[in-house]
This record gives sequence, structure tokens and C-alpha cells, in this order.
Amino acid sequence: MSDVLVCPLRPVERFRDLRPDEVADLFTTTQRVADLVEKHFQASSLTIAIQDGPEAGQTVKHVHVHVLPRKAGDFERNDNVYDEHVHVHVLPRKAGDFERNDNVYDELQKHDRENEDVPSRWRTEEEMAAEASDLRKQFS
Repeated sequence: MSDVLVCPLRPVERFRDLRPDEVADLFTTTQRVADLVEKHFQASSLTIAIQDGPEAGQTVKHVHVHVLPRKAGDFERNDNVYDEHVHVHVLPRKAGDFERNDNVYDELQKHDRENEDVPSRWRTEEEMAAEASDLRKQFS
């Protein structure tokens, strides 16, 4: 299970840079994607978030919405998803980067596991591409 990113067609760095029609389109699309993601991953809830600017955790200069399927107990402390999930994707990390909880990788690997009996591992690019292809077909 992984998060899905929803991006506007016109690349802008910050949410405030979107035109009103683009904001409407972004959130209408996010709602459609969220419905699909929740069903596809058999989630019971969703975390929907935007990191708007570097101090908010934005790591790429293109506004985007994260849609993260959630299940009971997927993170040891529920708010860890806000503190740590996005940083793992692209930022270099070393021990002690996150003072309150340094086991973010373990928690994210647990979150991405379908079966508790299967050892955790990061998904390959091929697996993620296949997942994206499956999701794309559901919009046709």
C-alpha cells in the first residue's frame, strides 16, 4: 500500500500560485482519486495532505496532494504520518533526524505490507509502475 500523488497540469511551486479553476480541478480530482485509492487498497480511512513550502516539508517544487490509504494500527503513533511520511521519499536521512521517533522506515515498511508474515522490504520501481498502471486503468 502506498500513497498516490495528485498534481495540477500546470507546474507551480506553491498552492497560492494556482488559479481558482485549478484549485477546483485539483480537489475534484483528489476526491476521485481518494475514492479509488480507498477501495483499491481496502483502506478504512485516508490521510490527504499538502506540504506547501519547504518549512512544511515540501521536497519538490511542484504543488501536489498526497492521498495515503490508512488502516487501523498502520502507524505506531497516528500523527507520525504527518511528521515523517513524505520526508522518506526523497530526502537523505540519518539516525537522529527525527527526534521524537527514529523508526520511521520500520513504520513505513509495516504500512506497505499486505501480510504480517511476509518480511518487510521497500517496493521496486517495477512494482510501483505496475501499481500505477492498475490504478490508471480504473479511471478509463
